[in-house]
Amino acid sequence: MASSQFAMAVHVLAMLANNCDERIKSGYLAESVNTNAVVIRRLLCDLHEAGLVVSQTGYSGGTCLTQAPSEIRLDEVFEAVVKTEVFGLHPNKPNPECDIGSNIVPVLGRIQDEVNLNVRQTLSGYSLQDVIDEVIQIGKTKKKKELVK
Repeated sequence: MASSQFAMAVHVLAMLANNCDERIKSGYLAESVNTNAVVIRRLLCDLHEAGLVVSQTGYSGGTCLTQAPSEIRLDEVFEAVVKTEVFGLHPNKPNPECDIGSNIVPVLGRIQDEVNLNVRQTLSGYSLQDVIDEVIQIGKTKKKKELVK
């Protein structure tokens, strides 16, 4: 199963950008993502380590962005929260006596490197602001459709 860490991280960052004037509590973010606040706090730790958010604990605490959404590239978010390759290689060493097994790992490793590079290059072409702008546009389109009904 694919990891949802990246999707949740972008969601959380968009929520923080949408409420840029105040610190947002993990419980509020968790409600929007529809997950447990502990999951969000772990995610926020990774985003904090990457320098994308700053958090304050306590009653008046919460989290906010460290920079403008237009400055946060999606490849930075990906690097912060996805701790694995896009796809994994063999968990056990293939049979060295097999013609395929003895040679498959370097081939798949090269493909894995290429896929990882392409994912990161694609994501680097988008900012958090791009995501927010599209979300807002979709919301406006939905509202117009509802008014027409």
